[in-house]
Amino acid sequence: MEKYTKHFFNNVRKKLEEWETAASIPHEEVYRFIHSMAGSASVLGLHKIGDRARELMDHYQEKDERVWTIADVKGELFDLIQYCYHYEEETSEVFPGKQSRVGEEPVVLLIDDDTSFLMYMKEKLEEIGWYVVPIANPDKAIMSYYDVKPDCAIIDIYMDGTNGFEVLDFFKKKLKQQFIPTVMVSVENSKEVRMKSYQMGADDFIAKPFDMDEFIVRVKRQMERKKQMEELVLIDELTLVYNRKYLSQAYAQVQSDWARTGDSCCVAVLDIDHFKEVNDRYGHLVGDRVLKEFASVLKSETRIQDTVFRFGGEEFVILFPNMSIKEAYTFVDDIRKRFSRVVFQAEQDFSCTFSAGITRIADPTKPFDTWLKLADHALYEAKSSGRNLVKMDGEHGEHAPLKVMKIAIVDDDPIIRTVMKDIVSKLPSEQHIQYDIRTFKDGAAFIGSDWHAGNPCLVILDGVMPKMDGLEVLEQIRSRKDSDRYKVLMLTSRKSERDISRSLQLGADDYMTKPFKLLELEARLGQMLKRMR
Repeated sequence: MEKYTKHFFNNVRKKLEEWETAASIPHEEVYRFIHSMAGSASVLGLHKIGDRARELMDHYQEKDERVWTIADVKGELFDLIQYCYHYEEETSEVFPGKQSRVGEEPVVLLIDDDTSFLMYMKEKLEEIGWYVVPIANPDKAIMSYYDVKPDCAIIDIYMDGTNGFEVLDFFKKKLKQQFIPTVMVSVENSKEVRMKSYQMGADDFIAKPFDMDEFIVRVKRQMERKKQMEELVLIDELTLVYNRKYLSQAYAQVQSDWARTGDSCCVAVLDIDHFKEVNDRYGHLVGDRVLKEFASVLKSETRIQDTVFRFGGEEFVILFPNMSIKEAYTFVDDIRKRFSRVVFQAEQDFSCTFSAGITRIADPTKPFDTWLKLADHALYEAKSSGRNLVKMDGEHGEHAPLKVMKIAIVDDDPIIRTVMKDIVSKLPSEQHIQYDIRTFKDGAAFIGSDWHAGNPCLVILDGVMPKMDGLEVLEQIRSRKDSDRYKVLMLTSRKSERDISRSLQLGADDYMTKPFKLLELEARLGQMLKRMR
């Protein structure tokens, strides 16, 4: 039976391939295709496909003057195409124990030129729910550190052409304001190597080979320590948002992102209206409850990439990366409306409001105080205009253009292309970002296109294709002068360890082994797009 189901799916692929190159498709041809699927699928035990095909047959008339396009086919027959993918996925082996990801899992940067070690560690650590970014090239690791913003970096000491001490030295010197734990690993376990690791600032040293359970416990402890230190030093004790000490570090990240991407960023200063009257009338304990609730609303209503600070007293600051000033205005005004509806219980129930001033950080090379003063001036205008208002700094009120992010799906399988395009088109995006999605049926078509020039581009790249395989495409991408514009997710067979190894050496940003769950793909794409924003 298996060979007949393979033949069935190959016929589906062949027909989709044929239609993709056709300017128009007669309705009778589409109806015959549905009719054939309804009959064959049920006989082969593919009941979901057969049932859905029969439903479509009832929906359409056999004789119709309609002319279809490939977009019509992929839209109206998408359920059928998706069932084809799901059937093949369900009948193939998937990694056991792998947990799904939601975007909040610990992020580990793993740097080692031994690709066998990278593949093994990635599989084991992702089984427990961590998100692992494997880097085989130490030079690439330095830039990835900025993109990934890891919770922990694991660095091998001895790598071809360089050594982990150089990478460690860069991390500690350039990013001294940020505490991100570094764990050194090495087959050499001499006293000299261990001492040098600690002298240069490593937080732990683990000798290879190691027990995986112990390794996980030690790395997890480092990430817990990072969280504890942030809470002790950088978190406001009452409201549990960042305190003003963290502003310089957060602004340094804004400067780094701006230098690489040029994205717009805004800052808002918020002040609770008549807060002194709340303390005077209801007491400081009630005032503390107001502050905690205000901070809670700010945290729950802002995005993951936004940063909330308690600047002092009843004044708070929010950094909005990748956002125009008009979008920031709408964002803060929605929070203002939400907070005004909160009712506080005391001897007499009451509500509070806040006023806010917003400015766009036009030139992050200037000190942060420059923008804080402009936002503070806009806050003063809001207070002077009657409070419970949001004001923009007039000098920087222009609307920033949309940022276009291109997503290329390069795969010779039309079923995969169709399903992936649907997944990508439904990924959540920010208001200022526009996804431009295009599919390519082989690597040569992608390389020969100028569509992806000039904008950040995420490439979902199949490893095995005719004409030009995925590794050749990756090699050409990484040979470009502007290769840092591209993030590449390689799709490989689980049995192709050699291809995975080569893709890591060539600079793939991540890889997934086929078959994979569509939810797993969706989570992985979300992580990569977050790194590109």
